[in-house]
Amino acid sequence: MTSLDPVLDKDGVRLVVDGETATVTLTNPARRNAQSPALWRALAEAGRALPGDVRVVVLRGEGKSFSAGLDRQAFTPEGFPGEPSFLDMARGGDAETDAIIAEYQEAFTWWRRSDIVSVAAVQGHAIGAGFQLALACDLRVVADDVQFAMRETSLGLVPDLTGTQPLVALVGYARALEICATGRFVTAQEAVASGLANLAVERDQLDDTVRDLVAALLAAPRDAVIETKALLQGAVDRTFDEQRAAERAAQGRRLKDLAGVGE
Repeated sequence: MTSLDPVLDKDGVRLVVDGETATVTLTNPARRNAQSPALWRALAEAGRALPGDVRVVVLRGEGKSFSAGLDRQAFTPEGFPGEPSFLDMARGGDAETDAIIAEYQEAFTWWRRSDIVSVAAVQGHAIGAGFQLALACDLRVVADDVQFAMRETSLGLVPDLTGTQPLVALVGYARALEICATGRFVTAQEAVASGLANLAVERDQLDDTVRDLVAALLAAPRDAVIETKALLQGAVDRTFDEQRAAERAAQGRRLKDLAGVGE
């Protein structure tokens, strides 16, 4: 029987593995799962701790909000204890600032790995860093009370936690610019209509809906899903003929595998 003891439980992040499914939970509902560098390091550690047989990763937040974004302490002169403050970063060299932000971004990158499918279950507020964390996942299922917002530009900053590329890919440049520049809320209805979310359901149906989606994702053979995800991820950067060739090569590998024919 699979143990459901946490593989990791620290700094507002809990990772539990149940066979081929892993669940990463943001565990600070009292602060609406506000984010910090410590939380980002824990998220990156969760990605490194995933067992190799995990196929689907669900990301969720405890409480009323998925994540209200960066903890407001970041905007104080002292920032977080032991962490570079915004003032420190402003005074530092370009290479130093780049390295700090690159480390933060690691929490948002591993969800796109081709060997897993990541699903964000989003309710309530998903603002700023919370919005970008949801965008880091392959799929998004949202509750009817969801409120996405990209507030960085309104604060004189830019979205820098890997959210800009998936946002443009999902909703298009013009809508992405308008969402970021205005900082307005995107509701569940608009999220589905614009392609930002795959499904919207009533809040009390969110967990069951995600569970059904996970079961459907696990129904297909793992290697076929991996090959398909890689094909789709690379499609935008390939020409039509390059994509045709990639499809042929992938299908050739699948046929050999299914027939038990070695390379």
